[in-house]
Amino acid sequence: MAVNEIIIGVDGSAYSLRAVEWAAAEAERRNAALRILHAIPSWLFETSVEPRVRQVREWMRNSGQEVIDEAAAKARGRAPGVTVSGELVPGGPSRALVEAAEGALMVVVGSHGAGSLTRLLLGSVALQVASHAPCPAVVVRQAERDAAHDVVVGVDGSAGSQAALGFGFEEAALRKVRLRAVHAWTHPASAGPGDMQPLVFDPDLVGAEEGRVLAESLAGWQERFPDVEVVRDVVRGRPSRVLTAASSGADLLVVGTRGRGGFAGLVLGSVSHAMLHHVRCPLAVVPNPHR
Repeated sequence: MAVNEIIIGVDGSAYSLRAVEWAAAEAERRNAALRILHAIPSWLFETSVEPRVRQVREWMRNSGQEVIDEAAAKARGRAPGVTVSGELVPGGPSRALVEAAEGALMVVVGSHGAGSLTRLLLGSVALQVASHAPCPAVVVRQAERDAAHDVVVGVDGSAGSQAALGFGFEEAALRKVRLRAVHAWTHPASAGPGDMQPLVFDPDLVGAEEGRVLAESLAGWQERFPDVEVVRDVVRGRPSRVLTAASSGADLLVVGTRGRGGFAGLVLGSVSHAMLHHVRCPLAVVPNPHR
């Protein structure tokens, strides 16, 4: 059963508080509730007659509640009209967030957590949630910008990019900004698995064909969202590099979990995985509903 609720995972880090601000603003746009979760070890929910264990459990639970209270105060300060709730949940944060996200509008996390090494570009929780969430997963590196900018969607003609386009159009309509559909290519598109790529090709002809792929992907969406201005970008270059550049100054970059290439057994495609590490704005990873 669908719930008009946004899930946000917090751990007390600066990154998670930035994510709280983003999620609160998003809940306000969608007239949705915001549910703040903080994961703690499962044994803290058990009862014990040992006084020292009870003291440790009480201290750790109180510390977790302080994390939730701080995040809730940040959310209410950003969006006073949003209904905010908080909850301590048992177990690892990745699994807790993925399970809680079932039926939610989206799940939001910061790009790093309190336990991340500073040299890492992406925290393990963000990667796991983006890979396995049953709903759109948003990874936030910075707080919401004051000025509105484009919503950028990576499009490659796959079913995954159709799901990303649907989410992207909805976001652009809510924000009242343009949608920028970006289709990057390096070689002629394959017609099917096992197709041989030509060693020599006319870039102009291929560019025109790739433009058709983008136009077909957008067909129907502009009719459903007539108030959203659409900019079409067909760019020759590696998709990860093209989308990284396009994310500079954007409100949001939206990609699918997997594109038309890669191995069917992979949950997260190479482009979406690269974007998690290098994106320059908040990133939404949208699962294919038929995966």
